[in-house]
Amino acid sequence: MRVVFMGTPAYATTILQALLPKFDVVALFTQPDKPVGRKQVVTPPHIKEFVLKNAPAIPIYQPKSLKDPTIIETIKALKPDFIVVAAYAMLLPKEILQIAPCINLHASLLPKYRGASPIQQALLNGDDVTGVTAMFMSEGLDKGDILGYSVCNIAPDETAIELFEKLAALAASLTPKVLENFNKIAPIEQFDCDASYCKKIKKSDGLVSFDDATKVYNRYRAFIQWPGIFLHSGLKLKKIALNASTGSFNAGEILEITKTSIIVGCNRGKLEIWRVQPPSKKEMDALAYIRGKRLGIGDMLF
Repeated sequence: MRVVFMGTPAYATTILQALLPKFDVVALFTQPDKPVGRKQVVTPPHIKEFVLKNAPAIPIYQPKSLKDPTIIETIKALKPDFIVVAAYAMLLPKEILQIAPCINLHASLLPKYRGASPIQQALLNGDDVTGVTAMFMSEGLDKGDILGYSVCNIAPDETAIELFEKLAALAASLTPKVLENFNKIAPIEQFDCDASYCKKIKKSDGLVSFDDATKVYNRYRAFIQWPGIFLHSGLKLKKIALNASTGSFNAGEILEITKTSIIVGCNRGKLEIWRVQPPSKKEMDALAYIRGKRLGIGDMLF
């Protein structure tokens, strides 16, 4: 079977790795190289680096738009049996959807969390179950009929980094099964009345205050890769844990100092903080930070 694969981050790379031994991957479509970091070094997507190193015979396309007639004709000429999409971050126009069955591997149990950030949204909401959905792609956002599910638990201290890897492994196992059994599958229709949506993450989403310890910790888990979490003062909380989910305290008050961390109160619950990063400075131990600021028990961490 001939497969055109579309994807960008490591999540997509893991799925592609599972397809390569079993299917004829005739092309990779991925996002254009982008400037990354403070020095804005132009960097290729994770999946492009993998293909260049491990499957250099696969042609790579990085269009800025899939609506370009040349791109549409290129895909038609490849004569794919399937177009497999995983975290590509680009909607497929009708002209491409009509070329071959387009199957998306979405990192949620649809119709829950349609949209750009399903993994982060599951963590923000404190969910304890999530999964991957294989679905037909349609012109609507993640609205296509469902071809298969794979489900997993979310540990209370699991972060986006770990959950991305877990769901990528599930998707890598699910995708070949869906393609190999495609003609035997009876698709399941999604119902919009059951749907929820998640937006593209912005840097401002990382802003937190010491209101609810559980919510702050879930935001830390969700945004650990980007944008991180930070206070109004610009202080970044780089390594934290939920110390207590209940109890009422002064928001931001240092309640306890341990050998390696500080315990900070919230309006509801407490957080334990090991590492912070002040604005325009390097990451450091929380203990070193409060010593430099001459803060102690009873002072406010702002």
